[in-house]
Amino acid sequence: MFRQLVCLYQQGLRQLSSRTVTSSASRPMENSVKQKQKLFQEDNGLPVHLKGGTRDALLYRVTMTLTVFGAAFVVYELFSAAMPRKPH
Repeated sequence: MFRQLVCLYQQGLRQLSSRTVTSSASRPMENSVKQKQKLFQEDNGLPVHLKGGTRDALLYRVTMTLTVFGAAFVVYELFSAAMPRKPH
């Protein structure tokens, strides 16, 4: 029983090691650099970090919210460390 398991394990390793590794993509991707350049260079009054659309706006708002709450928490912790509670 143990010998059969070892044999199966070795066969699996042999098959895995004999597979060829390719670096080419399975499907070709289209080049969208020109479209992105056109989108980001048009003058529509938006800052560049928001020109990507809804995802960029959402990511910006989440980042700013976390930054504000993080800064407030740091200030709170600094005050609590500077003025420790007195034992009763």
